[in-house]
Amino acid sequence: MGLLQSLVLTTGIWRAVILTPGGELPFGMEIKNEKQPVVYLINGGERIEVNEITMHDDSIIMRLPLYDSEIHAAIKEKELNGYWINLSRKNKPSLPFKAEAGKNFRFAECSTTARLPEKWRMTFSPGTKDSSFAVGIIHQKGSHLNTAILTPSGDYRYLEGNLCNDSLFLSYFDGAFAYLFKAKVSENKIEGTFYAGNHWQEKFVAIADAGATLPDPYSLTFMKDRNAPFAFEALRTDSSKFYFPDKKYEGKVVMIEIMGTWCPNCIDEAAFLSEYYKKADRKNLVIIGLAFEKTNDFTKATENIQRMRERFHTPYEVLLGGTLADAKEKLSMFNKLNGYPTTVFIDKKGRVRQIHTGFNGPATGAYYEKTKDDFIHLINTLIKE
Repeated sequence: MGLLQSLVLTTGIWRAVILTPGGELPFGMEIKNEKQPVVYLINGGERIEVNEITMHDDSIIMRLPLYDSEIHAAIKEKELNGYWINLSRKNKPSLPFKAEAGKNFRFAECSTTARLPEKWRMTFSPGTKDSSFAVGIIHQKGSHLNTAILTPSGDYRYLEGNLCNDSLFLSYFDGAFAYLFKAKVSENKIEGTFYAGNHWQEKFVAIADAGATLPDPYSLTFMKDRNAPFAFEALRTDSSKFYFPDKKYEGKVVMIEIMGTWCPNCIDEAAFLSEYYKKADRKNLVIIGLAFEKTNDFTKATENIQRMRERFHTPYEVLLGGTLADAKEKLSMFNKLNGYPTTVFIDKKGRVRQIHTGFNGPATGAYYEKTKDDFIHLINTLIKE
């Protein structure tokens, strides 16, 4: 008898909720019994497969893919009750989790006649020294919203929610990041609060603006000395040392992805690069991943890297650069590391030609396609030189 059946855990669609300081953060969940139990986290157009599942007595532990976090819950027929534990944070914070089978709405079952403009100019922490800008893209169908928020360092992924009268709600949960937006809408303005897990919250305001844009992602990070080589040392996952540059890369275009396995936009970029490199001109192109992790435990950090590589069948090497605290010193050749991922394009002569900050993931639609096309065009241009 299958484990799901023996514990009478209902298959099908569930409405799951993380209880945050901002209130309920809902996300979709589907449970299937595919020889072994499989759970899918659902946000907008994204379905995240969770297949590392342990069942014992009346409890379930879901190890969430790629990220170092777990959901522990007690099973009671059509209910789950427990906690989401973020193991990547030092104090390993947990937040209450619950789920109910058969419910298929996000925040509320409501209707609306209001129509929101598609594009918005957003400001986080307005009027403060920490103020930052973003572009919001809202796709609306009745009261249902699928939204992308783009920033200079990446996007907030597949935000999904509802517009109920003058109240707007959006959420996203992937195992590493728990995002909740709650706001009021008045004419062409949205004002509210953004909550990230249980560790961050800030005000935001959005103004409808069809011409809203972000800075050129190739203009934000640059070499202090534009004639200097990009040089670093790192560790392979077998603990041997790696040095760059190296003679074996002479005459090749090298693309270095500065990333972390804790970073969703880095994962989006790694997924794209893994597929691209399988079909790329490997005689003339080398891709190298350089990871800066949250943990200083080498075994834990390399396990995270290996899990990511196994997930995407990554055909290029991913190195451990160190911890997040090490990045500033290791990358001191930059004017500033503006975000993760940061991608360095090096020509056949070993010169840094472009540095791209951030990555627009698949939740951003046309922006994602443009980012990929720009990368491929730049690589092909450098190879042809």
